[in-house]
Amino acid sequence: MNDAYYLYRKIDSYLLNWRKEENRMPLIIKGARQIGKTESIKHFASSTESNYESFININFSEDLNYRRIIADGYRTDDIIKNISLIDNNIKFIPGKTLILFDEVQAFPEIATSLKFFKEDKRFDVIASGSLLGINYERIESNSVGNKLDYEMTSFDFEEYLWALGYSDDQINNILSKMLTLTPFNENEMYIYNKLFIEYTILGGMPNILKEYLKNKTFENTINYQHQIINDYKADIKKYASGIDKARILDVFNSIPNQLSKENKKFKLSQIENRSPSYDYNGCVTWLNEAGVINQCHCLNFPELPLGGNIISNKYKVYMADTGLLISILDDEVQDDLRANKNLGVYKGAIYENMIAESFTKQGYRLYYYKRDNSTLEEDFFLRNKDFLIPIEVKANSNKSKSLNELISNNKYSDIKFGFKLSKNNIGYSNHIYTFPYFCSFLMKRFLKEFIPFEKK
Repeated sequence: MNDAYYLYRKIDSYLLNWRKEENRMPLIIKGARQIGKTESIKHFASSTESNYESFININFSEDLNYRRIIADGYRTDDIIKNISLIDNNIKFIPGKTLILFDEVQAFPEIATSLKFFKEDKRFDVIASGSLLGINYERIESNSVGNKLDYEMTSFDFEEYLWALGYSDDQINNILSKMLTLTPFNENEMYIYNKLFIEYTILGGMPNILKEYLKNKTFENTINYQHQIINDYKADIKKYASGIDKARILDVFNSIPNQLSKENKKFKLSQIENRSPSYDYNGCVTWLNEAGVINQCHCLNFPELPLGGNIISNKYKVYMADTGLLISILDDEVQDDLRANKNLGVYKGAIYENMIAESFTKQGYRLYYYKRDNSTLEEDFFLRNKDFLIPIEVKANSNKSKSLNELISNNKYSDIKFGFKLSKNNIGYSNHIYTFPYFCSFLMKRFLKEFIPFEKK
């Protein structure tokens, strides 16, 4: 799909700030396939603000000739010489040239050159590609200390609002209402809920959003989503090494069915065609590092700190893009969602998945808690500098039993209050702060400014 217009992304301002740094290092942009990495880099390179006169785009998947540019070593002059031999129309203008090494997962050896480009300083370099997570140990060892990393995702809800023409003032108004616990009016609730459900069904892949914004219909978007799923499966077959590719596919194919269960803990025993003697945890790790899924680790106990407090082999699995999850559900469910915005039998799974996606896109790691031999289970946990905050995602109007117990029981000393995300308006009662689902994209900014009643 070749649309003429560009949708503004958060990486745009990051790249412009990077360009302004006097001693900028080469930049590695990581992220799953088809999230818009190359498009954003090309947009940056051509903008008047970046002030480049030459943009050199080297794609290691599309043109295998460029894998020979290290034939004489990794020094800048040697690489420039060999690039010029392949294409003598390329211009290297000191201080005015951006070199993009694209699809570096196909040629991770090029990362060694970043050290020399950093020392040389004549040319800016960005390396980018999908599936970098699975190759990153190798890339990191080749370039440690000589590059910056940027983790890019598909569109988040804020970027989707920008694409629709909503302003930063309108987004800041949502944040203000959260901070002051001011309920949204009827019109705001209707509009933002509608937009959030639409975004959830579409997901955040740029080409899918452009198709929807152009035609104002879901009609063709499902075809694009299915193509991305097929591309993911092709990547597994192409790039998975040291692990049984068929078993990674079995894990991937089991995700929708497992999320539909009442207990959404990912169970290796429920994978179709599973070999009892095979360790499938490596398959889950591969999918997570490829950016296809998000892992939510179970806490050993709900207390701070979080990082070293997990049960390594106990986790839930969410799709990294909720729109892609919806695209591989039953046809009847998809039709109901697109026509009626009815989440049906999968509603709990979809709500949890979209909140997991929202938190991950803000840079949070995902944690949950399930007490053994008990019904106590909490969906997510965040923290600010003082408190551990349990997060409950409600797909119905049932009482929040687990959330209430975590708050009221002195055994959980780091927990003084909790958040509930639901279809309901902003509110506060019995140490529980309630927010509509669509507020989840602002949670990180909210927590930086939020002063709970429990601290006053």
